[in-house]
Amino acid sequence: MKAIIVEDEFLAQQELSWMIQQHSQIQIEACFDDGLDVLKYLQQHRVDVIFLDINIPSLDGMLLAQNIHQFAHKPLIVFITAWKEHAVDAFELEAFDYILKPYHESRIITMLSKLEATWQQQHAQTPAAHVSHTVNLHKDERIIVTDVNDIYYVEAHEKLTFVYTRREAYVMSMNISEFCSRLPEQQFFRCHRSYCVNLNKIREIEPWFNNTYLLKLRDLEFQVPVSRSKVKIFRQLMRL
Repeated sequence: MKAIIVEDEFLAQQELSWMIQQHSQIQIEACFDDGLDVLKYLQQHRVDVIFLDINIPSLDGMLLAQNIHQFAHKPLIVFITAWKEHAVDAFELEAFDYILKPYHESRIITMLSKLEATWQQQHAQTPAAHVSHTVNLHKDERIIVTDVNDIYYVEAHEKLTFVYTRREAYVMSMNISEFCSRLPEQQFFRCHRSYCVNLNKIREIEPWFNNTYLLKLRDLEFQVPVSRSKVKIFRQLMRL
């Protein structure tokens, strides 16, 4: 079971790391003190659990958790924070646990025991997923096996999802969240509640009203919007 710790107080980071190593079989892959660094790390690495503080630089813990919640592979999140007022929001994001500082060692031990039991149960029921670089798209009565690199953007239409390649449009009978979960999260970004874009297809980023953006894509005329709630993460991903 692989984990990362996100905590900007060095002593708290070290104490939590020691407890995890002493009282569990969880392997700590890395420690971070900056939310943006975590997001970049998760674009290239998969972990099973994240121990997450809320008050961290660049990208606060709640915003980071909201972004992670959209990943196809969702790590278990354990908030360890002094901010009790975010507990409701945390559990709406399906957080595994929410521990308030200052915490007791017995509380951490109990959480670690439940965490390992939950992960083992999930792992036993769900074989490791095969990483696929293709998706099945529907056209009339045919199923078109499509390389994900050929997808430019995805658009929500109520309970349907429209998928656009350079020359074709496909209609999928599922919502956009379900379809996007089949795409590699390091390549596709949910830039709007109704749109998901292939970051590799962006040709131009045009400023729009309310400090948002319109994305011009290679080979296509349509422009994909970035919503206000996604602007901060988008700027950081694109290093704007």
